[in-house]
Amino acid sequence: MDTAARRRELRQRLAERRRALTPPQRMAAAQGLRRSLEQLPEYHTDNRVAGYWACDGELPLNLAIPPLATRGQQFLLPLIGQDDLLRFAPWAAGDPVQPNRYGIPEPVAPHEWFAPFQLDLVFVPLLAFDRRGNRLGYGGGYYDRGFAFLKDQLRPTEPLLVGIGYAFQELPEIAPESWDVTLDFIATDRELIDCHAAATGDASA
Repeated sequence: MDTAARRRELRQRLAERRRALTPPQRMAAAQGLRRSLEQLPEYHTDNRVAGYWACDGELPLNLAIPPLATRGQQFLLPLIGQDDLLRFAPWAAGDPVQPNRYGIPEPVAPHEWFAPFQLDLVFVPLLAFDRRGNRLGYGGGYYDRGFAFLKDQLRPTEPLLVGIGYAFQELPEIAPESWDVTLDFIATDRELIDCHAAATGDASA
């Protein structure tokens, strides 16, 4: 089986495991995720914080988003334009959304949007991760293209990329492709992982 086929099989298997979670399991995971994020200083202070609308069993951000508004931080959701570029638009609880061509809810007719380089902190969805910050995404490459400029910069920097996933989505190692952009941290329902510290043998924040 070639690498592409292995990745497809892995994506399918992990997506099925996510979908099999019960509502109480998802709620418990959301509570654990918020505890993990609270260990990240940038979660408490960064101005523009981008996330995602949880679909297809993704770990929900519903408990992590409300504290941002309380602190005066701005939350944003991704937009995929007709040009296939990734942008982010402000969203608050109660604002209307509509599904894009992939069925993922996006803000309706946003008054403003921001490019990836204008963000401070980004919660990145994933299907699998390893402790060095390698991520298995959904195959579209939107995040890798959108944040490719980070490959030329000394990390960590802004925006800080934080992968969001269940602990069971961790793999021992993911072989990165040349276009992959690594993550700075991974926040799971159990812990916050410092991906830059992984090389020194201390991968937990």
